[in-house]
Amino acid sequence: MEAKKKLNAPKVTSTVDIEKVAEKTGNIYEAIIIIAKRAAQIAEELKMEINEKMEDFNVPGEILEEIFENREQIELSRYYENLPKPHLMALQEWLDGEIYYRYAEANEASHN
Repeated sequence: MEAKKKLNAPKVTSTVDIEKVAEKTGNIYEAIIIIAKRAAQIAEELKMEINEKMEDFNVPGEILEEIFENREQIELSRYYENLPKPHLMALQEWLDGEIYYRYAEANEASHN
């Protein structure tokens, strides 16, 4: 996942119509679980993405006193800090119909 494609999500939490969230599943609790699982996936993807980009700044054998401020590293950190939070990205994906989900029981039953 590239973080740039997730910028259409709001940066602040706001009230959302429960009916609209529950519309796809018919059950608000199921919808929340699906959104929460997607938010965890997004958080993990973002973590891997930033760690991968930060590896470029690691210098082996660095001593704490030798570390200096790197403008590119600071800008990269600020970029990720300013992204919408994973739960807001997941909620926006849900509302936009971009999340695919399936029930494990149905998948197991089809294999028997």
